[in-house]
Amino acid sequence: MKRSEESLTWFQRIERMHPYETLLYLGMLGSGLIFLFLAVAFVFSGLHQLEGFNRHIPVAFLISTFLLVVSGYTASKMRLYYQEEKIPQLESALRNTFFLGLAFTLLQFAGWKELDSMGVSFTGIPSGSFLFVLSGIHVFHLLGAMIFALILLFQLRKTQEDGIRKLVLVTNPFEKMRIRLFTVYWHFMDVIWLILFLLFTLSF
Repeated sequence: MKRSEESLTWFQRIERMHPYETLLYLGMLGSGLIFLFLAVAFVFSGLHQLEGFNRHIPVAFLISTFLLVVSGYTASKMRLYYQEEKIPQLESALRNTFFLGLAFTLLQFAGWKELDSMGVSFTGIPSGSFLFVLSGIHVFHLLGAMIFALILLFQLRKTQEDGIRKLVLVTNPFEKMRIRLFTVYWHFMDVIWLILFLLFTLSF
């Protein structure tokens, strides 16, 4: 008789994970440590060096933060639509998540231009440099999720044209896992950005 999930040790649970799931969680752990070390370095570099001088958090960063929060909601709807076997709605939620992520990325570039116009450059004071580094690394991580979103969108489009593929999609545990892992990673990047945004706001 199989042991219940509650009686398994954390190591046994890891052993039962799909390799993709293990790789994602390990990647998130590694990324989280990178952001943690950089955020600590940002704080100790002189968090209030940007205070005064008529500088403020870029408006593009404010708008992009709102869009990323909304994308977290659309990503959450994906799992619900998958469970309810609503493939068109699932595709729509995934498409919305992708375009919100794309808008977020473009606004990050606009935010960097705003910083530069305020005299905060990549090669300037340490706090200013960290603004570019932290937001840039975050965008790089988010791009990976967006590329995967495009792959999923292409596959979902093909699924709607083939009844057999649709049946496989809604019954295959692997497909369910892929949707779940995508939403977990997207929410992880949401949380990372909200923490960074809070630090950025405190620096002005």
